[in-house]
Amino acid sequence: MPTTTSTESAAPRIYLIAAHPRWRDSRVNLQLLKAAQAVPGVDVNDLYDTYPDYAIDVGAEQARLARADLLVLLHPIQWYSMPALQKLWLDEVLGYGWAYGTGGTALEGKDFWLAATTGGPETSYHPQSYNRYFFDAFLPPYEQTAALCGMRFLPPLLFHGARSAPAGEVAAHVAVFKDRLSTYPNWPELEDLDSCVSCAVPEVDRPVVHGEA
Repeated sequence: MPTTTSTESAAPRIYLIAAHPRWRDSRVNLQLLKAAQAVPGVDVNDLYDTYPDYAIDVGAEQARLARADLLVLLHPIQWYSMPALQKLWLDEVLGYGWAYGTGGTALEGKDFWLAATTGGPETSYHPQSYNRYFFDAFLPPYEQTAALCGMRFLPPLLFHGARSAPAGEVAAHVAVFKDRLSTYPNWPELEDLDSCVSCAVPEVDRPVVHGEA
């Protein structure tokens, strides 16, 4: 499986990060990955193939992200969040002074889109079911990550019940995903979304010191 794909002819640029620790077990994400790789103008990065040792090339990632108008995170929801390597990518690439905070304006005005799957059905994300919360309760970390960087958080594309969904439903979802990538930014709902002003981080909250907290 190719680690990355990139085309120079189409604009706007899209940087799609796919994170799945076990592609061979994937029913839905693998098909979404292959669909993204076939769309002109999409730079696709399979994180677990690119960084099997978890040693992320921060400079290279920031350069790819800086060129893009849209950042897409494609992954399964694992323990109500993202896979470990995807979280590490956020920790290291979205650095203070680059992505947010004083001087951190590299991502302002860009869009952020989550395309995620869950193993359990949508009905399991309910106060009376085993996941106890509606799925929207797990979105604030994504939304606030975008906001802190001055990025517009687009309505996520979710697919529930990935383990047991009929093949026809999977195929229809993949088609929607591919169409969304192909037609960005010409999505009707984006006309009603305001741009996001980055959340200011007071310098007193991040004094210049050696080392980390």
